[in-house]
Amino acid sequence: MKKIAILGSTGSIGRQAIDVVRRFRGELSITALAANSNLAVFKEQLMECKPLVASIGNAADVGELEYFCKKHNLKIKIVSGRDGLLEAARHPAAGVVLSAVVGSVGLEPLLAAIKAKKDIALANKEALVVAGPLIMREAKKHNVRILPVDSEHSAIFQCLQNDPKPGIRRILLTASGGPFYRSKKRHAGITAADALAHPTWIMGKKITIDSATLMNKGLEAIEAHHLFSVPLEKIEIVIHPQSIIHSMVEFADMSVLAQMSNPDMRLPIQYALTWPHRRDSCLAPLDLFKVRSLEFGRPDFRKFPCLALALEAGKTGGTMPAVMNAANEVAVAAFLERKIPFTAIAQIIEKVMRRHKTVASNSLETVLAADAQAREAAAQIIRGYLFSV
Repeated sequence: MKKIAILGSTGSIGRQAIDVVRRFRGELSITALAANSNLAVFKEQLMECKPLVASIGNAADVGELEYFCKKHNLKIKIVSGRDGLLEAARHPAAGVVLSAVVGSVGLEPLLAAIKAKKDIALANKEALVVAGPLIMREAKKHNVRILPVDSEHSAIFQCLQNDPKPGIRRILLTASGGPFYRSKKRHAGITAADALAHPTWIMGKKITIDSATLMNKGLEAIEAHHLFSVPLEKIEIVIHPQSIIHSMVEFADMSVLAQMSNPDMRLPIQYALTWPHRRDSCLAPLDLFKVRSLEFGRPDFRKFPCLALALEAGKTGGTMPAVMNAANEVAVAAFLERKIPFTAIAQIIEKVMRRHKTVASNSLETVLAADAQAREAAAQIIRGYLFSV
């Protein structure tokens, strides 16, 4: 029986992970849950999963959850805030930690889980973007496996399973292109509703906006660079609107392996949680006769400047990826709050990056300091933008 802690349980990945566990009750169980908010969903999860510990973001909600558990005779320890998230991440009963917290806030609990020698099912790409060298070093030090949950990285991971020392020539990282790959709509007029209308995937708001700007693909390129020890120069982004091929690997002999399936995040989640075994899933079989054709194209870096900025940050290294990611998180939040236009997201990120003096990211403290400074710089730019409007 694999015992799992889910960090970010009320989000899209967390809810789908619980669906996967539900299908494999004889093999998987949940020992810890952590959520930031959404008490209604969290209470339903506590009733179903009955974890040993449950962490909520706001300490003010602890009393309500404790009353709920007492009313329903649930023997669950309720904790909260940063300390609660860390407690859930390193709970001694858990063998695998699914890190599905959105944003760089997932970095500290991820490192805590690694140091507690938990295997990681990683859905929080921002943590690896912000502190990839540190995370991979700690994982190696503590003999921890990092199993990717992002569909693209799961695809790459699956393509590499049969070769312990693969001669990777190139990773072909696929991207749906988001809602604006074919659109003629001027980016200056894009609203939050426009950007949230993803043509293929149903995801949380932040990752959906990142997909619309193609920032998500830049973050994923950096993630792949760290996960698979492949230089960024050997990672090529391919626009593939059908989202049937989730990524490909080209090997030294020029063979190319691809992982294909209908787009459904439950498949990579299931593979990470049941690895090294494959199990039956609830997905519909891939019908290539219905698909009929697969399209591929190159990304337009001028149309999607966030992608270029992410790749630049990845190549610069050091604290620059943390700065780029923090500026993006602040800018995306401001866009969703209708404080800035869509085009300002890239402008804010670029301004913050240009102001930053990169240093080596050798410690958690250095990374967190760069993250905080970038957030403040981005907030200042947004305040200036609001004042000017």
